Amino acid sequence: MFIDRTNVIFSAGKGGDGSTSFRREKFIPKGGPDGGDGGDGGDIVLISRKNVSSLIDFKSNHHIKAGNGGNGSGNNRSGKHGANRIMEVPAGTIIKTFPEEEIIFDFNDENIEFVIAKGGKSGAGNVRFKSSINQAPTKAKKGKPGESIRVILELKLIAFAGLVGFPNAGKSTLISKLSGAKPKIADYPFTTLTPHLGVVYQGYESLVIADIPGIIEGAHKGEGMGTNFLRHIERNRVLVFMINMGDASGADPVEKLKILMNELRSYKKDLLRKRHLVVANKIDLLDNVEESNELLKLREYCRKEGLELVEISALKEINLNHLKNKLFKLLNED
Repeated sequence: MFIDRTNVIFSAGKGGDGSTSFRREKFIPKGGPDGGDGGDGGDIVLISRKNVSSLIDFKSNHHIKAGNGGNGSGNNRSGKHGANRIMEVPAGTIIKTFPEEEIIFDFNDENIEFVIAKGGKSGAGNVRFKSSINQAPTKAKKGKPGESIRVILELKLIAFAGLVGFPNAGKSTLISKLSGAKPKIADYPFTTLTPHLGVVYQGYESLVIADIPGIIEGAHKGEGMGTNFLRHIERNRVLVFMINMGDASGADPVEKLKILMNELRSYKKDLLRKRHLVVANKIDLLDNVEESNELLKLREYCRKEGLELVEISALKEINLNHLKNKLFKLLNED
C-alpha cells in the first residue's frame, strides 16, 4: 500500500532517576553516599532512504517511542542509556507541525538524519551532592521526560520529470517502456492508484520520472482523486503533459491540455513556471498522422504558445528515443 501522508506522535525516552544510596561495608556502619546517576532517555531519529517509497510503517503505528533510561543504583552504578529509535522515511518526506502544517524539516535528499524527539536528561545520584558541609546527602534528582511531539509526515516524490495527464493517457505504459518499471496497466480510468518512479538511462547518465495518477477536471477542488497526488508534482523539475490522441470520445486535445494546465495552476500557480514538454501519445491510432485535424490543431497551439511537442506511441515504441533525448537535454540544461 502506498501511503504519502499520515500523522504520528513521537515520544523520546525518559531519563533515568538518580539513586539515593549509601555504602554498607563491614565495620563501617555509616558509609558515604554512592548513589549513581540515571541513564539518558533514547532519542528518536528519522533517516531518509532512497529505497523506502512509502510512509506505510507509520500508518499502522501512530505512536513511536524510544527507550527510557535506566535508574542509577548503589556502588556508583549509572543506569543504562535508553535505546534510540531509528526510523527510515522516503527521501522527499516533509515534517509539519500538527495541526498548523508549518514545515519543521524537509528530507530533500537521501541519507539525511534528523532528531525529531530528544531523550530526557538523566537524574543525578546523591553522590553528586556530597560536600564538606553535607557528608551524607539524601538528595537525588529525577530524570527529565523526553520530548514528545505530534507531527504530520507528508511525502512529495523526488523525480526529475513528472508525467501529467488524464486517466488512460498512457503514462504507465510510457514509464514501463522508458525505464523497465512495471506499473499496473489496464484500459480503464484510474488504473494508476499510486505514483510510480522509473529510472531512465542514457549512457552513463540517468534521470528519474514519476507516473502521477490521472488528473481530471476539478481535481484541485477534490474531484476524482482530488489533490492527493498533485503534491508529488511540486518537486519535479520538468512537467510532461501527456495527451491521448487515440481518445474514442473525440475530445479536443488542445482543450485537454488547457484543462491539465488549469488544474495545476489552480492547485499552485507556481507549478507552471517549471519547464514543460507536451507529449502527443497513441499516434499509432490515428488514420493519418500528417493529416489528423486533432494533431494539426495541437501542433498549431503548441507553436503559438512556445511549447515543445513530441509525438509518440508508447505502446508501439514510436519516437521514444527522440523523447528520451529531449528529457536528457533538459537534464543537462539544469
